[in-house]
Amino acid sequence: MSITYKDSGVNIAAGEETVEKIKPLVKSTHNEKVLSNIGLFGGFYDAKFENYEHPILVASTDGVGTKLKVAFASGKHNTIGECLVNHCVNDILCCGAKPLFFLDYFATGVLKPDVAVDVISGFVKACKENGTALIGGETAEMPSMYHEGEYDVSGTIIGVVDKKNIVNGTEIKKGDVLIGLQSSGLHTNGYSLARKVLFPKYKVDDFLDFLGETIGESLLKVHRSYLNKVLPLVESQLLTGISHITGGGIIGNTSRIVPNGLCLNIDWSSWTQLPIFDLIQDAGGISDQEMRQAFNLGIGMILVARPENVDYIINFVKDYNPILIGNID
Repeated sequence: MSITYKDSGVNIAAGEETVEKIKPLVKSTHNEKVLSNIGLFGGFYDAKFENYEHPILVASTDGVGTKLKVAFASGKHNTIGECLVNHCVNDILCCGAKPLFFLDYFATGVLKPDVAVDVISGFVKACKENGTALIGGETAEMPSMYHEGEYDVSGTIIGVVDKKNIVNGTEIKKGDVLIGLQSSGLHTNGYSLARKVLFPKYKVDDFLDFLGETIGESLLKVHRSYLNKVLPLVESQLLTGISHITGGGIIGNTSRIVPNGLCLNIDWSSWTQLPIFDLIQDAGGISDQEMRQAFNLGIGMILVARPENVDYIINFVKDYNPILIGNID
């Protein structure tokens, strides 16, 4: 008896079914700049930037880490795709870039089309909300590489910024003000520690009154995108720095953009950390220092600006619940 590819664990038909289901979703993110449809060996994007004096491309690649484990346990997969796109969007936004297009990678041991479509529908939703085209990706079925019901995702985003509007921290000066924008929760960092302290004591579907939701719902909150309100501030050259608070926390990430000779002065009492962080800290007896290194603690992005521009900026980004959290010394 001859052996088939399907006998080895790769179901080509399931792959074809997945592609057919996602085609209309992916196409819904396309605009006049996209010159190819799903299924080719590469995605085509028109690189004419008539409104830019000196266009500079900005790229970033990332994943969502062990937040996936919470998705597996809860059986909820649609928010994972949104988190990945928004994370990548925020990363290049820190450079002043507007996102152009996104490429995804979805890998699993046994391809389940409905799960794959759920994840990819999250990519599509976030791409549309960020004005980004999903122009290509890869769906890989690799038997024995993943546990049953598990998968991994990653994504690459390409954006553009006019050279005159690049934000890289070089303009930061002593006295500049730090404006924190509220996160929705853990975003996509700190889940290994969170899971280690929470799940020996709780289950993912446990409802806690002070959270107002289940632990799983709180942990799977979508990583917030700050693009729509922050990009206009970049284009108006009102920011001297932008920091996306991911692994390493507020100090670890914001220090990357602070010029030598200057330092961060953070007022940790200026905001109240979100309830999910209280739960994690209490469950593990975690020190304040460790919490500040592992989590965003409710601040998902920090804008650095001259004092005279702060009032305007705070009013402009009020949808993100801005807080004055410190300054540059």
